[in-house]
Amino acid sequence: MITLHHCVGTRSFRPLWALEELELPYDLKVMPFPPRARAPGYLELNPLGTVPLLVDGATRMTESAAICHYLATRDGRSELAVAPGEPDYAAYLNWLHFGEATLTFPQAIVLRYSRMEPPERRLPQAAEDYARWFGARLRAVSERISGRDWLAGDRFTMADISVGYALMLADESGLSARFSPPIQAYRERLRSRPAYRRAGAAELRAAAEQGVADTAIAPSA
Repeated sequence: MITLHHCVGTRSFRPLWALEELELPYDLKVMPFPPRARAPGYLELNPLGTVPLLVDGATRMTESAAICHYLATRDGRSELAVAPGEPDYAAYLNWLHFGEATLTFPQAIVLRYSRMEPPERRLPQAAEDYARWFGARLRAVSERISGRDWLAGDRFTMADISVGYALMLADESGLSARFSPPIQAYRERLRSRPAYRRAGAAELRAAAEQGVADTAIAPSA
């Protein structure tokens, strides 16, 4: 049984969504955010204190985009990954990592220095600079998604989950107003997927069942 350690609305929503797309059985452990400070004992499982942590037998992973690719290829070839030899293989890998490294990272800075730090430690200029940085990088997504439904392989893949989570985080970071019409339409396609909806319901249900009232920085559904 795969176990996913998770906080509602955080990066760990990527592997949760991936598990639902693949219809794999899993055990979902929900913790309050941030777990390194508010979940006693979690550091013994993951010294980083971050989510996600995916445990699959002897396998332990903490990087959300890498987990998505692992899940897609764990049991052999899957339509949710673009395989070596397919024309879009390199594009798939690039977008898979673009979602985290290029689109989620600047939003973490915006959220931290505009909202999460105590008022005396907030840095409005840093938040604004990284908001503009995020907006500039969105142009690449807009160009890629114009005239196509998905990012790579002419089908929905884990690259869409990676970038899709970053777009959904933008609602919480206040940056979704920067979306172009193609990105807005793309985001709605992502939200309409049954597995996305199941993942959103699963995290809220597990949080309620496990008594986690104060969940996360950002809603995912």
